[in-house]
Amino acid sequence: MADVYCHDTGGFRLTKHLPNDATSEIPPYAILSHTWGDGEVLFRDLADGTAKNKAGYAKIRFCGDQAERDGLKYFWVDTCCIDKSDAAELQHGLNSMFQWYRAAAKCCVYLAEVSTRKRDADGSSKWDLNLRDFRWFTRGWTLQELIAPAIVEFFSKKGERLGDKKSLEREIHNITGIPPKSPAREPLVRFQRR
Repeated sequence: MADVYCHDTGGFRLTKHLPNDATSEIPPYAILSHTWGDGEVLFRDLADGTAKNKAGYAKIRFCGDQAERDGLKYFWVDTCCIDKSDAAELQHGLNSMFQWYRAAAKCCVYLAEVSTRKRDADGSSKWDLNLRDFRWFTRGWTLQELIAPAIVEFFSKKGERLGDKKSLEREIHNITGIPPKSPAREPLVRFQRR
């Protein structure tokens, strides 16, 4: 597996040389699903200490904080857990992405377009979600990030939980056409050939 971050007393540290084969023990970890934007944190940014100066650091901070709330010590983010300057590691990362999402204890989907709840006339708050409009649902590679993990939760850019793939299954079905009893709703092991 590519390099993984460890949440350690409020900070992050890069944990190198985790097991790379399917027979090795890998500790439980959260994984971030997001769309790339300007100022993404790359592997080298963490190595040289400039990560906090980039706009994409907020997503990494969110994933680490959410992993800690969920009792997970490790988390993984594609932008900065793969050293893209190493051609072999990059190729391995691209070829292994589905397996890494499937092996994650939880996938946190970061929807950058959702920032705050709307207020009703009575002062109560609600999410006005039209998932179809979010970039995350327009990108091809995010489909594997929806299907592979057993647990997928959606969050606003402020880290507020919007729902999970079960509670949002009707909206997800309307966008993707994936029926409710599909790999996107069930662990993949239930769909293996026997």
